[in-house]
Amino acid sequence: MNERPDQEVMTNPRADRVRGVARLAGRSSRLREGLFLAEGPQPAREALRAHLGLMGSGPEGRPGQWIAGQVVASVYVSPRLAERDPVLAGLVRRAGEAGVNVRLATDEVLAAMADAVTGQGIIAVCRLPETGSDALWSEARTLGLVAVLCRVQDPGNAGTILRAADAAGADAVVLTAGSVDVFNPKVVRSTAGSLFHLPVVTSADVVETAEGLTARGMAVLAADGYGTVRLDQPPPGLLSAPTAWLFGNEAQGLAAEELELAALRVAVPLYGRAESLNVATAATVCLYASAMARHSRG
Repeated sequence: MNERPDQEVMTNPRADRVRGVARLAGRSSRLREGLFLAEGPQPAREALRAHLGLMGSGPEGRPGQWIAGQVVASVYVSPRLAERDPVLAGLVRRAGEAGVNVRLATDEVLAAMADAVTGQGIIAVCRLPETGSDALWSEARTLGLVAVLCRVQDPGNAGTILRAADAAGADAVVLTAGSVDVFNPKVVRSTAGSLFHLPVVTSADVVETAEGLTARGMAVLAADGYGTVRLDQPPPGLLSAPTAWLFGNEAQGLAAEELELAALRVAVPLYGRAESLNVATAATVCLYASAMARHSRG
């Protein structure tokens, strides 16, 4: 975006405003301010598109977690954004016209605001949405595929699973109590914008979630390396039915009480010599197996 003569460029990386934005990398500041960071072109682009109502209605039944006009509070951009990404600069301009606070800032200032090691020319400060589970239980809402993260704590894993769920057409992602904060900057970056595409429930009770999904007619499946059902040899119709997948903690997997909530324990087969799969990789395989079965059926 081209610098205008009447628009001041933020140049002081130690200014109070800069420090205030940087503090949003911490959970306590996010909760206190009700804000979080979307750093870099892809997360910021999808945040702006959600704010401007450019996402469309999405698959039928997805809860309206991201409300147009209420997603982005402010945007900080490099004066050279138009040269780097004219499409994104156009979204920033439209957001400014719609009332979002847009400020130009030097790369040094943007680096001081950001959690990322390498500055990427834009930071969107977004409003925390409602993340309760009430929206999942609406009788008018159809759920076909849900990912449930049980105490997944690595930001990269959580973000990758959320991105895979988005790509697989999932209707929601649920993170149980003890999971990483999905609005952690590292998680937001690793979702590559998918955070703004589908509903996310946080701090959920795993028993309540599994029982509620079962009551809605969903098959609750546990991704378990010791499962007796193989993902490549599922019972007929299993993967094409409405499904909720449980994915466990990186180090401990699914706890015994979590496994007991599942109708079946399903193992991803290992054809090579690797001992196991990373939880994000296993989740991607499982979600896509369900997605492909559902779409091939239709």
